[in-house]
Amino acid sequence: MAIDQLAVIILAAGKGKRMQSSMAKVLHPLAGRPIITYVLDTAVKVAGSNIVVVIGNQAEQVREQVSRHVKTQFAYQEIQMGTGHAVHCAMPVLDRRTESVIILCGDVPLIREATLNALARIHQAAEHTVTLLGVDMEDPTGYGRIITDGEGQVERIVEEADATEAEKQISTINSGIYCVHRAFLESALPGLNSDNAQNEIYLTDIISVAVQANEPIGLMVAEHATELLGVNTPEDLQRLESLFSDS
Repeated sequence: MAIDQLAVIILAAGKGKRMQSSMAKVLHPLAGRPIITYVLDTAVKVAGSNIVVVIGNQAEQVREQVSRHVKTQFAYQEIQMGTGHAVHCAMPVLDRRTESVIILCGDVPLIREATLNALARIHQAAEHTVTLLGVDMEDPTGYGRIITDGEGQVERIVEEADATEAEKQISTINSGIYCVHRAFLESALPGLNSDNAQNEIYLTDIISVAVQANEPIGLMVAEHATELLGVNTPEDLQRLESLFSDS
């Protein structure tokens, strides 16, 4: 896919309350560098300069660190109302030539270029409207579960806080990484609501919108769960530090 057809949106506006720190989560150092810089390095390899970083909490500090590292565009999420709202804030900033968008979290530093390129290729070749990246985990606690029908077709994603006990037993979890047709995002995002346990606008709800509209949805299951590890707590960060030390 040509660079001017593929964009990357990086979500970096959250506070990261569970980090128990006054520092924005994506700015915490990992092996001597802010977490988000690893995500930026990978995004540049995939989409060149066609990147939008959504900032909010400690916006100027995040903007400064990102700008030192790569050339990107920025979108501002004044109130952190969830991932769906964050992507909505980024849409007007996208290059007008963009056809598909890879959505990344700014706190997943081990995500590989090869994985994102494979996601984009599958998305384009199968002409999916939405392709999500999942991963099988032995302990899926804390993650959104991917709900499929009897034929393995994606039906929806349910967040841990909203999941039933049966749904919590599902081991295929949502990585929070998607490749989505831009036109679909533009039509679906304004209709999302915050009717859920967290009172947030979930990006995951675009799956239900796509199902209802009979849009083709793809699922790519990553080979390596390690590359999808996110940083939500000090323990998560310590675990990643150990992985860097061992590599």
